[in-house]
Amino acid sequence: MADIKDAILDYVKEEYLEEDDDMEITYDTPLITGGIVDSFSMVSLKVFLENTYNVQIPDSKATPEAFDSVNKIVELLKEFNVGQEG
Repeated sequence: MADIKDAILDYVKEEYLEEDDDMEITYDTPLITGGIVDSFSMVSLKVFLENTYNVQIPDSKATPEAFDSVNKIVELLKEFNVGQEG
């Protein structure tokens, strides 16, 4: 799961932080409530997850709470058996 967490964290850093932003983001950093990811950005993050991990995340599951940290996103992906062995 660490590689999935790192991939999501890297995506968030690349897409949503300014180049000169020295903000430190961890797996538990609040993304939505912390103002890093807004509602429009959440849609692009959902598309990234769906394309990268070949899942369809229903809108009912794509809530601000579910997308508020890398760890919460990974928990959501586990519901679709992403990153779980056999």
